[in-house]
Amino acid sequence: MWQIKKEGIVMAQNDLHHICSFCKRDIRITSQYDLPIFDPQTGFAICKDCVKEIYQLISDNEEENAEVIRRKFINDLDGVLDKNKPHIIKKYLDEYIINQDHAKKILAVAVYNHYKRMKCMNKGDNVEIEKSNVIMMGPSGCGKTAMLSHLAELLDIPFAVTDASSLTEAGFVGADVEVAVRNLYYAAGKDVEKTEHGIIYLDEFDKIARKSGENNSITADPGHEGVQQALLKMLEGSTVEFTARGQRKHPEAPTTKVDTTNILFIVGGAFVGIEKLIEKRLKKDDSAIGFGAKVKNKNKETKYDELIRKVTPEDLMKFGIIPEIIGRLPIICTLETLDEDALLRILTEPKNAPVKQYEKLMAVDNVELEFTEDALRAVARKAIARKTGARSLKGILEEAMLDLMYELPKSKLHRKVTITAECIEKNEPPKIEILKDNGINKSKTAGKKTVSKKTVNNKAENNFAG
Repeated sequence: MWQIKKEGIVMAQNDLHHICSFCKRDIRITSQYDLPIFDPQTGFAICKDCVKEIYQLISDNEEENAEVIRRKFINDLDGVLDKNKPHIIKKYLDEYIINQDHAKKILAVAVYNHYKRMKCMNKGDNVEIEKSNVIMMGPSGCGKTAMLSHLAELLDIPFAVTDASSLTEAGFVGADVEVAVRNLYYAAGKDVEKTEHGIIYLDEFDKIARKSGENNSITADPGHEGVQQALLKMLEGSTVEFTARGQRKHPEAPTTKVDTTNILFIVGGAFVGIEKLIEKRLKKDDSAIGFGAKVKNKNKETKYDELIRKVTPEDLMKFGIIPEIIGRLPIICTLETLDEDALLRILTEPKNAPVKQYEKLMAVDNVELEFTEDALRAVARKAIARKTGARSLKGILEEAMLDLMYELPKSKLHRKVTITAECIEKNEPPKIEILKDNGINKSKTAGKKTVSKKTVNNKAENNFAG
């Protein structure tokens, strides 16, 4: 009379009824979905109505828990706002970044307003505060990435940096734009609620400008215009679905959904050549003939800093950024070039200054390291000549001190090493002085800022022993 179907449900030849173990109702079974859970050995079964109710209870509980977490997050913002006011953020950045005061103020205000925007959510009024995404532009090595990295250390909300040059349009070899949100998700400890209120920094954003400039490309451009098109919805606010790290993307793969409506996006890049577009536009605007025309000096070249401050959305479009992206990045933040004096300060003043790092390293080998001011200026001039800004400072120091760092660990004597301008410019060996154990000749200790004056240098030369 009885037979077993492949679905694992015991069925009668003519009709089948079974008691649901939850609701105790007699369920008439016409398909496998009437009794989706059934154990033929014990007779335990759950009908489809009970499965629906269980699913609804679980969903309601998850929504209630998410609402509790969201309210707690918003209530905790009062303390976060007190700790991250604009002047506090700028003061913190001043400890690590030299100059760029205007850019620091823009970032400080943008981050603080991002906190306030989250605080003002669901106030019950009709005023909806829109996101103020930021686009940063400045020459290579001026401090864009460093500024955002130190900002991430200060903030209490998740922060993630993604290289935009590695992104490609969906369907092409490379990383999809969803990777940016996935990086933020992991930075938030896989907490979706925290992820949805974080900050994403897209570095090297100028590398995805379309190759044809402001003109539409007639060929596929998966690494440039295609990426910009894919970023549109994400910047404005949409639900992004992504797989876990290391997992291939296919229809049956488990995914995580994140709403980007409350995620602040900051993009940055060098935008090499945009100053020429700005200068061309300004010359076109100033062109005039007649008595009222301005007399121009052809020999005078407009500086980069003066031009970059006058950048407009029109210049960005001519560079290759599509208008829709520009509209979603309303705040333009420009950074200035670093001159010799600024690079000299970068070498010595910040908490993690390169000179301080090498002093600490040399102190391990019982060596006091000292740089003359002329030596530091020689390093700054080399960095300017390489056109890489502050990024190359440590590399120049490493080149000059390679042989020194190789030879000094051979002895444990207490020594003092003075790096001069000749060491940087002509690769000459530094001045090495053997100090007495009682520290009579000891003038400076490792870890302090050491920019020697000429009088100190002369005294060191007179006391130099061999």
